[in-house]
Amino acid sequence: MDTIIVLMEKDEKTGFLEREIFGITISENEEFLVNLYVQSSLLYIRLAADRETKDWEYEAIFDYFDTSVFDGKVKSFTEITDTYDPTWEAVLDFDEGDPEGTCENVRTILHLFKEELYDVYETIKDKEEEYTDEE
Repeated sequence: MDTIIVLMEKDEKTGFLEREIFGITISENEEFLVNLYVQSSLLYIRLAADRETKDWEYEAIFDYFDTSVFDGKVKSFTEITDTYDPTWEAVLDFDEGDPEGTCENVRTILHLFKEELYDVYETIKDKEEEYTDEE
């Protein structure tokens, strides 16, 4: 089933969402999407793990997550470390006149994110001792 998310413009000074821009249809990987909005001709996409993480996993996920998979696809891709679960923010150029291009960019980011996160889950599954050893 498709999920339709309304893309909103966020005021730079007040932080309030001011106007609807258009809807984005997402058919898969929406469970990773925290929010998205446009501000100053940039599209901000917040992404997070699709499950609650244990304390040791939080650090391990950030340690093994390779943000370079987003090189060439986004202006920046940064860790957000003041959240309960591992979270990242992707920033892309935004063109209001190209809704289909925006939808495709969001879908691509979600797909790449899922692939990288699931690779990380597989990599860290046997590393709990490394992150909980209190020597």
